[in-house]
Amino acid sequence: MAVQLDFEDKLWEMADKLRGNIQPSDYKSVILGLIFLKYISDSFEEKHQTLVNEKEGFEEDPDAYVADNIFFVPEEARWQAIKADAKKPTIGQTIDNAMMAIERENETLKGVLPKNYARPELDKIKLGELIDLFSFNLGNKEAKAQDVLGRVYEYFLGKFGSSEGEFYTPPAIVKLLVGMIEPFRGRVYDPCCGSGGMFVQSKRFVEEHQGRTDDIHIFGQEYTATTWRLCKMNLAIRGIDGDLGKRDGDTFANDLHKGLRADFVLANPPFNVSDYALNTEDARWKYGVPPANNANYAWIEHIISKLTPRKGVAGFVLANGSMSTSTKAEAEIRKNIIEDHMVDCIITMPPNLFYNVTIPVCLWFLSKNKAARKDKILFIDARKLGYMETRKHRELKPEEILRICDTYHAWCKGTGYEDVKGFCKSAELDEVRSHDYILTPGRYVGIEEIEDDGEPFDEKMTRLTGELAGQFVKSHELEAEIKKRLGMIGYGL
Repeated sequence: MAVQLDFEDKLWEMADKLRGNIQPSDYKSVILGLIFLKYISDSFEEKHQTLVNEKEGFEEDPDAYVADNIFFVPEEARWQAIKADAKKPTIGQTIDNAMMAIERENETLKGVLPKNYARPELDKIKLGELIDLFSFNLGNKEAKAQDVLGRVYEYFLGKFGSSEGEFYTPPAIVKLLVGMIEPFRGRVYDPCCGSGGMFVQSKRFVEEHQGRTDDIHIFGQEYTATTWRLCKMNLAIRGIDGDLGKRDGDTFANDLHKGLRADFVLANPPFNVSDYALNTEDARWKYGVPPANNANYAWIEHIISKLTPRKGVAGFVLANGSMSTSTKAEAEIRKNIIEDHMVDCIITMPPNLFYNVTIPVCLWFLSKNKAARKDKILFIDARKLGYMETRKHRELKPEEILRICDTYHAWCKGTGYEDVKGFCKSAELDEVRSHDYILTPGRYVGIEEIEDDGEPFDEKMTRLTGELAGQFVKSHELEAEIKKRLGMIGYGL
C-alpha cells in the first residue's frame, strides 16, 4: 500500500499563493511543469551518479540514459542550477531556459514543456519559495515505486477548480473501467484523453498481472493544448510511449487517428456538449446522425467506429440521460446499436464521485465479441456503493470495484453468475425492447430484498415509537436550554 504523502496540502497552499492574477489553466501548467522538471532532474541525477561511480566517462553521454528511459538533462537545467537561482529576480528566465534546453536534448518533449515562467505577472519571489519547497526527491527509485509524482499530479488535478472537471476522471472510475475491459494486450485508444489517466491505469493493470507493458500500444487525442502537453508529460515520466498526434485537435473535426482500429477504447467524454463540429455526411454515423445540440451519441458512434471488427471492446463514462433520452435521433441510434448486439453492460454509478461535476453518471460497455451472450445485456445498479470521503466527495472501496468487475466477468464467462435483486440483472433483448430500449439499470434489477430480522411487526413498532418519544423529550429539553442561554445574553425568544 502506498505511503501517505504529507506535503500535498502545503504544495497546494503555495500554488494558490502563486496564482495571483494568472488564469487557473495557466498556473496549473506552471506548477505541474515545475514538478515535471524536478522529477526528471532527480531521475537524471540518480543515473548520473551511477555512471560517475562506474568511472567509464559516460555520465555526460545522452545515449547512456536512453536505454533506461531517462531523459538527459543538460547542466543548466539540473535542479541544483535552478535552486541556485531561486532567490534571483531572473529565476523565471532560468526555468524557461532549462525547459528549452531539455527540449533540445529530448526529441519526444519538443513543444511539450511550459516556457512562460519569465512573464511579469508571475511573482518571482513566490516562485523561488515554491522551488525551495520542492526539497523532496521525486525521481529516485523509491519515489517512483510509490508513484509520488502521479499522486501529487492527481491531487492537484482534483484541486484545480471546476475548469479541470472535463478532463479529470476520478481514479475509482478509471480503475473500474480498466478492470472491466482488461486491456492486457493490443491497441488502447482514448479519443478525449485529457491528462492520460486511462493510459496510466492500463499500464498499471498490465504490471499488476505480470504482463509486458510493451504489449499495449497507446493512442490518444486531446482537444485542449494545455491538457495535451500535460498528458505528454504524464506519459513521459511513466515511460509510456504513446501516440497523441503531433498536437492537440478536435476529434470530430480532425480525427488524428483516422485509420486506427483499437482493441480497447477507454474514454470519459465531456458531457452533453451542445456545440461541436457535426458533419452530417460523416461515415462514423453508421447508426444514425446524432443531434447537433448534444454530442453524447456522437461520442458513442465515434467510439464504435474505432473498434476492431471481431474483438474490440469499449468502456466509457456518460451522463445518465444517455441511457433513456427520448429525442428522436438519440432514441433511434440507441435502438440500432442495441439491435446490432453492441451493448454489453450498463452500470449506474453513485453520486459525488467527481470532484467538480455533480451530474449523475453511468458507464457503458460495448463489445464486438459478445458470442453466446449477444441477445443479453447485463445491468448493474451501483448507486448505493461507496462512502463519503469528505462532505462533497464519494469514493468507491477496492472491494466494491472488484465486486462489480467479478460480476461482469462471471457473466461474460457464463459461469458463477447469478442475478442479485437491486444490484444486477442479465436481461434478454426482448425485455429491453419492451422498455422501449431504455437502458436504465433500475428498470431491470428490481428492488433489493430486505432480510427479515425476525422481530414481530407490533413489537418493532412499539420499540421504535418508544425510542422516538424519548428523542422528542430530549429535543424539548435542548430547546428550553437554548432559549435560557439566549435570554442570559439579552437575546430572549
